[in-house]
Amino acid sequence: MSEVEAIEARIRDLPPQEFASLQAWFHDFENTLWDQKIAADFKAGKFELMIEKARAEFAQGKAKEL
Repeated sequence: MSEVEAIEARIRDLPPQEFASLQAWFHDFENTLWDQKIAADFKAGKFELMIEKARAEFAQGKAKEL
């Protein structure tokens, strides 16, 4: 049995309250990983083209400030 399969089996055996606690923790963990990925992508300049396009559209009156 792989480690993942063992973890899956343990999760299936959790009481409902502990499963809910794990679910909340995992949701927060997943959000933290997403935030870190977005921050790294931004720092690497992966959004520059999108930002430039949005600024150009705003300057041309195709978009408005929120």
